[in-house]
Amino acid sequence: MTNKFVDLFEQYNWEDIKEKIYGTTDIDVRTSLLRKKKTVHDFLVLISPAAQPYLEEMAVQSQRITQQRFGKNIQLYAPLYLSNECHNICTYCGFSMDNKIRRRTLSQGEIRLEAQALKAMGYQHILLVSGEANNTVHTDYFIDAIKQIEDLCAHISIEFQPLETADYKRLHESKVNTVLVYQETYHQEVYRAYHPKGKKSNFKYRLDTPDRIGQAGIHKIGLGVLLGLEDWRVDSFFTALHISYLQQRYWKTKYSVSFPRLRPAEGVITPNFIMQDRDLLQLICAYRLWNPDLEISLSTREHAYFRDHVIPLGITSMSAGSKTNPGGYVVEPESLEQFEISDERPVSEVVHKIKAMGYQPVWKDWQAEYIG
Repeated sequence: MTNKFVDLFEQYNWEDIKEKIYGTTDIDVRTSLLRKKKTVHDFLVLISPAAQPYLEEMAVQSQRITQQRFGKNIQLYAPLYLSNECHNICTYCGFSMDNKIRRRTLSQGEIRLEAQALKAMGYQHILLVSGEANNTVHTDYFIDAIKQIEDLCAHISIEFQPLETADYKRLHESKVNTVLVYQETYHQEVYRAYHPKGKKSNFKYRLDTPDRIGQAGIHKIGLGVLLGLEDWRVDSFFTALHISYLQQRYWKTKYSVSFPRLRPAEGVITPNFIMQDRDLLQLICAYRLWNPDLEISLSTREHAYFRDHVIPLGITSMSAGSKTNPGGYVVEPESLEQFEISDERPVSEVVHKIKAMGYQPVWKDWQAEYIG
């Protein structure tokens, strides 16, 4: 086994993987669909253009597998944005350092007000999010933020700048259950063009981050890429390869995947690659067929019609009523969003829809004391 994912990653070539995906044949797809235990190679086959005619069959299988493994349950979570300060220039993000916007970092008291508002909506799972600004939204700031909300929720996830293993261990001791880190794109040759300045421009440091999270013993790691930067099929193959590696190395850890499609935001680029709804459905089903235990999350970036229709087809968790600006729930609703959401329905309406489809909205499925 390799010492870290970057060692495995360097054995692969972007163009070679692209050629394999687009060279997939009909018989390759039929063979992969029949294989009971699927490999990362099968995932590659199932995300190929050749698999598109089999989407209905994939959806049926995905629904069956998901219900067998997770039941008819949808976990609900909400993001709580703490800060839009950032030291990176990222061409796709409204928080990018070169955007001339008013910066805002919540005080500890304001964080509690936002969390109380989410608690009133029913939320027990809160995702703390911020830009990457180590002088203000550092590890100590997050630990203090966790102290403000730990009595209000059962599950705390975080999404902010990559850290060292020792920092992740501190966060783990502070009751952080899940850490999300997105590579954005695995296309190393163009990565720097999207991240021209800041610590995030270090491709390999970011690539190593899930290894550091795994070494810290965090309960769950969430991965994903920003769909729209580069070819979604190739990027998704490398995401699956990364998850496969992590599951083998840090086998006590749980894993989730998300599908952030590039959304409009202040001063950002337009997508280089358009991903249609049908493509995203194919990707969701391919993940489920390949990895029955993988948790699959869908955010309010996606429009309501699509979200409603994919609930039975592989999704295990969803956000609802999300605000992507610091203080967006009660403290300062008009501060700048990181990106525009698409599903703007209130939480109550999303919950009603989930129930109407015969599914159970789950506010809490975690208790730290039960985990050894």
